[in-house]
Amino acid sequence: MQRAGLLAMIVTLFFSATVSLAEGPQTMTVWKTPWCGCCGNWVRHMEEAGFEVDVREIEDLDVVKRQAGIPEKLQSCHTATVDGYIIEGHVPAPDVKRLLQERPKVGGLAVPGMPSGSPGMENGQFDAYEVLTFSRNGETAVFNRY
Repeated sequence: MQRAGLLAMIVTLFFSATVSLAEGPQTMTVWKTPWCGCCGNWVRHMEEAGFEVDVREIEDLDVVKRQAGIPEKLQSCHTATVDGYIIEGHVPAPDVKRLLQERPKVGGLAVPGMPSGSPGMENGQFDAYEVLTFSRNGETAVFNRY
């Protein structure tokens, strides 16, 4: 797919709502690289939580993250969209569900980096981490702590 076509598709998916909560399972689109195992584990976590997941594998996620306006300090290994929100990294499904229920005026949720013990990063160790809200202008706030 040409770069312009990919950008148009990303813009459309980022800024259009999917299925409303009242209509059944939420559909989430996830952009990840083909070789990332922890991203696949996170996708399974979201599916097990009742989300329908449409996975888009691409080699370079920078264009997705840039188009979504995700600040560099919040970036992780995969990016998702669900019902008009951006989900960056290993955000737990209960936090995504809470976001969709409460509908705060934020761009989305992020778990920066790849903390051990977060969904998809289960390896017997646990790093304390925060789930952050973020806005298009770079403001962040703590949404949850683990």
